[in-house]
Amino acid sequence: MLTRSASTRAHPPTHPFVVADGSLEALKWLGLVLMTLDHVNKFLLDQRFALFFDLGRLVMPLFGFVLMYNLARPGGGSAGVHRRTMGRLLAFGALAMPAGVSLVGWWPLNILWTLLVATGLVQLIERGGRLRTLAAVSVFILAGALVEFWWFGLLSCLGAWAFCRRPTLTRLGVWAAAIASLGLVNGNLASLACLPLIWAASQVALPVRRHRWVFYAFYPAHLSLIWWAGQLG
Repeated sequence: MLTRSASTRAHPPTHPFVVADGSLEALKWLGLVLMTLDHVNKFLLDQRFALFFDLGRLVMPLFGFVLMYNLARPGGGSAGVHRRTMGRLLAFGALAMPAGVSLVGWWPLNILWTLLVATGLVQLIERGGRLRTLAAVSVFILAGALVEFWWFGLLSCLGAWAFCRRPTLTRLGVWAAAIASLGLVNGNLASLACLPLIWAASQVALPVRRHRWVFYAFYPAHLSLIWWAGQLG
């Protein structure tokens, strides 16, 4: 069995697929806008606008890509990025639970929990070893049944992470197939439209400032506001 250092030497973590930080932040803001439109359409407008539903299918793979791109940066594991990210996702995922439960029930757990599980899987895979691999498989199977977008959401995240670390045509195909599998949940293949958006983001350097806590805080806040607006209506 390879040790961690030997495995790293055999497969050095590179990050040749480059998206400027501002463009990455722009993708995150786009995801927030589309998510809000989708949730307002679903919970307040009774799915009146089919276009908002279709655009909302881009949110999961966009958020997954932004997170996985950051986790794939060289040295992220040794810098404690995974642990800090999981702590934030856990805290704000829990904060979103009251409004989320009021809107959709206890199951599935919201998308922040999906991203939390995906981050944990990446950490286990990066550390390597037989026991961690078995743990990753077990977590994927069990937690995938509990979180939003289920195993298909986790696969789309893992596909993005694998591609960002080593962007080959084969890995791009696997990632695209994982995104397409979201169609089993969504009922369409609209989520695949995220791929040309991500490619376009890699071609420009947008001057968008990073606001680290906005995404985390916005999620429970917007669900709470939507629930409150629904009570008024």
